Amino acid sequence: MISISIRHLETFVAIAATGTVKAAAATLFITQPAASMALAELERQVNTPLFDRLRGKMQLTSKGKELLPQAQEIIERLQALQHTALGNEALLRGDLRIGSSNTVGNYLIGDLLGDFVKNHPLVSLHVDVANTAMIIRRLLEHKSDVACVEGPVHHPELESRIWREDSLHVCAAADHPLALKPSLQSDDFAGVNWIMREHGSASRALTELAIAELPRGNILLELGQVEAIKQATIAGLGISCLPKAATLDAVTTGRLVLLHTPFLNLKRYLSLVVHQSRYQGKVLQAFLQQQGWNAQQ
Repeated sequence: MISISIRHLETFVAIAATGTVKAAAATLFITQPAASMALAELERQVNTPLFDRLRGKMQLTSKGKELLPQAQEIIERLQALQHTALGNEALLRGDLRIGSSNTVGNYLIGDLLGDFVKNHPLVSLHVDVANTAMIIRRLLEHKSDVACVEGPVHHPELESRIWREDSLHVCAAADHPLALKPSLQSDDFAGVNWIMREHGSASRALTELAIAELPRGNILLELGQVEAIKQATIAGLGISCLPKAATLDAVTTGRLVLLHTPFLNLKRYLSLVVHQSRYQGKVLQAFLQQQGWNAQQ
């Protein structure tokens, strides 16, 4: 007879989310030995390992990946049942883990979360900001409930919808030679120094596609944050492609110039992404509806 308890499932889900037994125990307010015992008992009940232990990190096995969405669903359904039984169903409660690429997380987070926070103040939000490749990986590992990233997402396990249209802009310091030209042609970019995002960034991928149409330049710097790229551009180290939202303050103060480059296609879309096997409880449903997800069907 299977005797899986809620504590077993909560421990399993917490370890999958945090990556270690110690961190999971802290989130559940139990001791580390208690968390280890709960996981061991769950693995005994299902007669298979759910994690591989690799250099201090817990990585889901194939069976663990299969069972995790079901465990998350059971926990969320029980939480919803409890709220209904207590008469609290009118007020949405729970947790939502959001993965966000750098542009959204650093410059558009208010647009993404503002209305939702106003409408559902009792929901606890956890936002993880990283490049698109890392955010998608976390979504595939069920460490995030939903993601908002730059560029298209093509993966058989994921479903995405366009959140909004966006674009990158070629930027230079106000005293850069290209900023001083009355008009620009593609030939003017020969030999220029570029400051780029790291590999794995959707912004990097779009920039590479765009500048492939220009004469050869030099990649002088690769930086992992949009703000760092902006500051390096302002300092005159090179030119860059930045989201407009990141440039507004520097353009207003005259420290940065958006170069007019109609010969480059830097248009892109920001997308909401969910895992197809992820149970969409009331909290996730409310968030997606707030973003117009259902209206796009």
